[in-house]
Amino acid sequence: MRINKNFAIAAAFFAGLIASPLMQHMVSDAYADAPGLTASITDLLAIKHDDLPKTGNPDLNARPLVVTDNATVGIQSGNVAKHIHPQTDEIQYIIEGSGSMWLGKERKDFKPGSLIVIPKGTAHAGSIVSNGPVKAIAIKIPPQGKTDTVFVD
Repeated sequence: MRINKNFAIAAAFFAGLIASPLMQHMVSDAYADAPGLTASITDLLAIKHDDLPKTGNPDLNARPLVVTDNATVGIQSGNVAKHIHPQTDEIQYIIEGSGSMWLGKERKDFKPGSLIVIPKGTAHAGSIVSNGPVKAIAIKIPPQGKTDTVFVD
């Protein structure tokens, strides 16, 4: 029994040595096929709420700015009901507007310059706007899937 166990461990080790370069090559090829970024400068302060496309949420307009296999960066303006993203981390940087929003089980104040870190599974949004509309940069890691928004009370 001991010989079989040692043989299995050795075989797995050598299989890993052989597979490792193949896997690195396959992963590199997959990223090489992804569209590259384009150098650009965007004046986010000049973009107004009505300049952004409407979304499925009546009070939220948004547009993607950068899309990669690993993350997206977008600009959004408006409000959306409290929700979670079970599979996506989100980072928001507030450009304009102020108020309070749900972040987990607490209401938190935000204003221009606020950086909001929202780990996947954390309830957020449902803003009470004191000065708006609220405009933010939204970073989603990994890119948010179409079914990755679950509204909560």
